Amino acid sequence: MVDVGDAAPLFCLPGADEQEICLKDYLGKWLVLYFYPKDNTSGCTREAVDFTAALPALREMGAEVLGISRDSPASHRRFREKHGLGIALASDADHLVTEAYAAWSLKKMYGRESYGVVRSTFLIDQQGQIAHIWRKVSVKGHAEAVVKKLQEMEKEIKK
Repeated sequence: MVDVGDAAPLFCLPGADEQEICLKDYLGKWLVLYFYPKDNTSGCTREAVDFTAALPALREMGAEVLGISRDSPASHRRFREKHGLGIALASDADHLVTEAYAAWSLKKMYGRESYGVVRSTFLIDQQGQIAHIWRKVSVKGHAEAVVKKLQEMEKEIKK
């Protein structure tokens, strides 16, 4: 289980355009790293659209956004194009990165148990340390909460 203050687990994953996306590429910037269950589902679409809308405010503070799911790069491309997404998406088909961030867990739905993604967001600082964690995220208002938290952290740093 990763916690605030820990070094963020390193990874390299295929992006929507088959390019390699690595955590080290974000060093020197804030990174909003979020894990979501599936492209083109209602909650996941809302979350991606909300993060895209928040991107200008996040970038103003030196942050980027990366969403990770088990979907393929081709699925991510279609998802991005269909909804006009401006955020980066990466494919974790074997869910090893999702597990490294403890965003993979046993879930119960309709009386059945299965493993899957627990919607989670990690704010990673410029040095690659986990600065804040949101687990079991509720989509409504989440992107705004992330922006607010980063604004608070930026103010604290400037003191």
